Amino acid sequence: MELLPLIYFKTVAHYENMSRAAEQLHITQPALSKSISQLEDSLGIQLFDRQGRTIRLNRYGRFFLERTEQLLRDYDKAREDLHNIISPGYGEVAIGFMHTLGLKVIPALMTDIRAVYPNMKFQLTQNNSGVLLEKLEDGQLDLCLISSLDYKSHIFWEKLWEEELFLIVPKNDALSKKKSIKVEEFAHRPFITIKKGNSLRNSVDELFQQEGFSLNVAFEGEEVHTLAGLVESGLGVSLIPSIKGIEQYEVQMIPVDAENCKRAIGMVYLDNTKKSSATEQFISFVRDYFN
Repeated sequence: MELLPLIYFKTVAHYENMSRAAEQLHITQPALSKSISQLEDSLGIQLFDRQGRTIRLNRYGRFFLERTEQLLRDYDKAREDLHNIISPGYGEVAIGFMHTLGLKVIPALMTDIRAVYPNMKFQLTQNNSGVLLEKLEDGQLDLCLISSLDYKSHIFWEKLWEEELFLIVPKNDALSKKKSIKVEEFAHRPFITIKKGNSLRNSVDELFQQEGFSLNVAFEGEEVHTLAGLVESGLGVSLIPSIKGIEQYEVQMIPVDAENCKRAIGMVYLDNTKKSSATEQFISFVRDYFN
């Protein structure tokens, strides 16, 4: 089967509107309708429910769309692999990373890898670890830079470095003069934390559990700068890694006297999937870069 009818089908399935799909594909609506009808005839089943000019993807269409998207992704990757064999150092890598890494680590990494692979292209996706892992499994990402989590057997996580977590309090807080602090000294204070599903939240939850305390959650945010702003306002305390820009907030960072007040950052990718040459080159570079 040719790929063009599949591309047409995917576009119509996305818009569920022949006119908009035809406009997007730069072909006439009659030509697009004919292509979809021929595809359905070849499959022996209707992929859309039709009522007048309205079309809706049916359950057979949804099933076929899932396979179509996977086939087109495989084709794109195969084409990329062939190009990389002919021209090493080219190709595109889709990278996912945690919010905190976007402040300093990712910009520095992209700057340095450009010096080695100037023709390599990158797609960058920033989100929490749970969302990134879903995108990795769906084939939307080639690898991720995130903290350790409970991964599935087909997902491989490789540790790269560790980040210490610091207690942050308002600069006028009674604890702000301390050179170091134990968990028991702030465990019962209102706590400002990242939402569940984020690796930083997992690290904080595990620390409190190991120390025998329950987290007294006052507020939950989606990124570390939000936490710092809430702490500055006197709404609670928090545990965060050292991040770029923390100095703009009226908060004090205090080392915590606890063995596991840290989190490991690593590289994660699918263990059972053949990777493009560009992805393999990037993985090798990252491994050497951080180690």
